[in-house]
Amino acid sequence: MDSNDQKKSNILVVDDDSASRELMGALLSDYGQCSNATNGADAVKAVTKSLDEKTPFDLICLDIMMPEMDGLEALKLIRELEQEAGIAEPDRAKVLMTTTASQVSKTMKAFHHGCSGYLVKPISKDAIAKEISKLPLARSFNTRWRGR
Repeated sequence: MDSNDQKKSNILVVDDDSASRELMGALLSDYGQCSNATNGADAVKAVTKSLDEKTPFDLICLDIMMPEMDGLEALKLIRELEQEAGIAEPDRAKVLMTTTASQVSKTMKAFHHGCSGYLVKPISKDAIAKEISKLPLARSFNTRWRGR
């Protein structure tokens, strides 16, 4: 696999904290092209645009606690958008919730709405690689990530 294949993954990092967004973007840059959103409402807009443009996100890292719209509400809306677009469950974006240790119980609710896993802050490159390796095979991007 060449590095050009790896860069085809479309990733959305959603966090209200700019330092967290920058760190996640840097940690995920080896996996693909990263876009950012500052809250759940912006994430829903970004997903809507990506679906309209036929360039859906492969991975979404979604902070659980944000102003305007939290990660749980955004996740529910993102899954509804994917369903309306006719995207089958195995082909939906993989969503990793990001949280602090004190918020892990809230993150568990996200599994009910279709999240794929979660990361506890502070997030490391090893933690991301471990969580990505657990993602179920669906789109081809997962097979590229398995080699990391």
